[in-house]
Amino acid sequence: MGDQRTKAEQFRGLHVRGKPLVLFNIWDPGSAKAVTAAGAKAIATGSWSVANANGSTDGERMPLALVVDNLRRIVDATFLPVTIDLESGYGGTPQAVAETVGKAIDAGAVGCNLEDSFPGDGKLRGTTDQCDRIRAARQIANAGNFHFFINARTDVFFQVSAGRHDEAMVAQAIERARAYADAGADGIFAPGLTNIDLIARLAKESPLPLNIMVDDATPPIRVLADHGVARVSHGPRPYISAMKTLQEAALAAGV
Repeated sequence: MGDQRTKAEQFRGLHVRGKPLVLFNIWDPGSAKAVTAAGAKAIATGSWSVANANGSTDGERMPLALVVDNLRRIVDATFLPVTIDLESGYGGTPQAVAETVGKAIDAGAVGCNLEDSFPGDGKLRGTTDQCDRIRAARQIANAGNFHFFINARTDVFFQVSAGRHDEAMVAQAIERARAYADAGADGIFAPGLTNIDLIARLAKESPLPLNIMVDDATPPIRVLADHGVARVSHGPRPYISAMKTLQEAALAAGV
C-alpha cells in the first residue's frame, strides 16, 4: 500500500494545466512494458483496446473479472503508476460502481476513468445520477488511505458530430465538471472535442484539469498545452496502429 500511495501522489502531480501528461494507452502487460521502456510517466489502459485484445468489444461486454485480472498483470509488469479505464463503472447502482472501483484499487490501480453515459446506447446519464456514482466511488477510494484519481469522463461531445459542437455544449460540460468536482472527481475527460477555441474555454472554466483524447482532428499537443490542457490520451489509436503493423508484417511474410 505504501508503494501504491507513492505512485498515486506521483500520478496526481502529473496533472498540470499547460503541461499535459501524455498517456499512450495500453491493453496488456506486454504493451505496458513497451510504453514504460519508451520513457512514459504513467500507464493508462483503454477499454476499447483491452476488450478487442481479448476477443471482446467495448461497452462493458468484457467480463469485469477478466478486466481486473488484466489490470493486476499490467501493474505487476511496470514500476509506473497505472490508471484503468472502467467505462461507466460496471454497475447499475452507485454501490456497484463503488465495488468495481474497490476491485481496481485492490489490483493496484491509482486512478480510473468513469464515464457519464450508458454503456448500452451511449446516452448521457443525468448529472445527479452520475454525481451519486462518483460520490460512491470516492467514498470507497478514500477508504484506501491514499488519493485515488477519479477522472470523470463526460460524453457530452459524443452526442453529436464534431462539426455541431458549440458554446452551449461547452457550457453543459462545464456545469457537469463543476458538479463532478463537488462529488469528488479529480479530473474531467472530454473525448470527441477537437475545436481548440472550445477546448480553451473548457480548460479555463473547469474546476478540474482537462483531459483531451487524440483523434485525426485534434490539434497538436503543444497547441493543447498552450490552451490549458492537463492530460492527453491516445485512446484506441495505439492498439489499432499495432494491429495494422502486425497484419502488414504477416502479409509481407507470406502467410
